[in-house]
Amino acid sequence: MLYRLLADATAAAHFAFVAYVVVGGFLAWRLPRTIWPHLVAAAWGFGSVIFGFDCPLTHLENWARDRAGQARLPSSGFIDYYITGVLYPADALGLVRILAAVLVAASWIGYVWALRQRPGGPIVRLNAPS
Repeated sequence: MLYRLLADATAAAHFAFVAYVVVGGFLAWRLPRTIWPHLVAAAWGFGSVIFGFDCPLTHLENWARDRAGQARLPSSGFIDYYITGVLYPADALGLVRILAAVLVAASWIGYVWALRQRPGGPIVRLNAPS
């Protein structure tokens, strides 16, 4: 029972991570310091798609599923199992990837724009002289 809960919690964390990769840059418009974790998350997310990085969350979920007596995720991974063919048709994968990249780019462009709109310009000085 505990391992099944761990597998489910890992899947939930994985969903949250994927959502953060796609739309987390928009959070940085209001909370500028969150851009750094988003850059890391986006690099990892796109790296896993482009270069095939193995995701530690997938390994953790498979480990918990093994211990719970459940089937492992397929070798194609989390996105192919839970998202592709479920949230969008499998033949739209390329389009969805492009849309995700466009959303990330738009969030970063908006982040730069939002910084420029702040009083004091794009650089916020903590100890600015009076």
